[in-house]
Amino acid sequence: MSYDVIELTQNLVKIQSVSRDSNAAVSDYIQTVLEEIGCVIERLEYVDDNGERKVNLIGKLGEGSGGLAFCSHSDTVPGQEEDWAAFDPVMKDGRLYGRGSCDMKGPLAATIIAAGRIDASQLKQPIYIVVTSDEEIGLLGAKYVADHSATLRDDKPTYGIIAEPTSMVPVYAHKGGVHVKVTSHGIAAHSSTDKGTSANFQLARFMAEMADLRDLAMRDKTFMNDEFNPPTNGFNMTMTDFGTPGNVTAPRAQCVVGFRGMPNSGAEEMLDMITSAAEKYGFEYEVSAHTPLYVSTDSDLVQAAVRALNGRSPETVPYGTDGIYLQAVIPEMVVLGPGDIGVAHTVGEYVPLSELTQAVDVYEQIIRDLCF
Repeated sequence: MSYDVIELTQNLVKIQSVSRDSNAAVSDYIQTVLEEIGCVIERLEYVDDNGERKVNLIGKLGEGSGGLAFCSHSDTVPGQEEDWAAFDPVMKDGRLYGRGSCDMKGPLAATIIAAGRIDASQLKQPIYIVVTSDEEIGLLGAKYVADHSATLRDDKPTYGIIAEPTSMVPVYAHKGGVHVKVTSHGIAAHSSTDKGTSANFQLARFMAEMADLRDLAMRDKTFMNDEFNPPTNGFNMTMTDFGTPGNVTAPRAQCVVGFRGMPNSGAEEMLDMITSAAEKYGFEYEVSAHTPLYVSTDSDLVQAAVRALNGRSPETVPYGTDGIYLQAVIPEMVVLGPGDIGVAHTVGEYVPLSELTQAVDVYEQIIRDLCF
């Protein structure tokens, strides 16, 4: 290739791709680079609710099925340009600064450069570069890819690496997510008339039970998993009465109860307790759930990552990734990438140059371990 991982990261950062806007421009550039290294491209597009065109790319290097997929996203959170030159990448003190440098255009660049080092004719199993849209606003691109990609459905990669920033620590599991949207209905009236029925007061009884349930989740080991830090499930609740004035009884109130489900942590029992309480009060409710990511530390993929990192022990993380959806088409996945998730989304986001270059070497070694 005519450029290295640092230059490619800089080029990607310069192309603004905030989730609220189209990511077509950066996707066009990524597709050109993937084609340069010999990938066959599947391009999947959709138009989001705001009329913006979104692009997902699946590049395949080599023939046959199985193999290893590297998964990244091309969108970023807003740049906060009023506070720094977010899309003007700068190198200083061994770091590359810019929006997306860490989350996750730097990691994406490392996967492409690693794949570009490989002679496809020597591969026994193929390499895939999967680049999704709208990860930052609900993993929407990953869901679209899992539902529509003929390449991933038909060729079925055996392994996947989600290149989110982990400071180059192999991550074998992350939490999922469960959300229950509960709605109560009242009758709007001026509060002076006593003719109204407040949906807020109706919902309050349910919310009090959820407060007790949260206390239970924080102390009962049934709802914990000590493989994670923190071991608790992040039980939370938000609510709204949709801006009802203070002198009107609320005609509608809604709360969302959520927790981060983990393997072996009573997630199904917790969900049943929430929905049973909603049913007891006759409230409407909707459930959305994301399966946690989990692979055995003894798996070939985890062990390949450990070998490439000179014995670095695998860990877990509390946040989620595109793997929530992509595991439907890539059955065994780990998270591994350069950069610290703690600086993602911040003013002054950066990726260490040493980790960028290390990531290329590590990804190449894993490819040679699993695909040769």
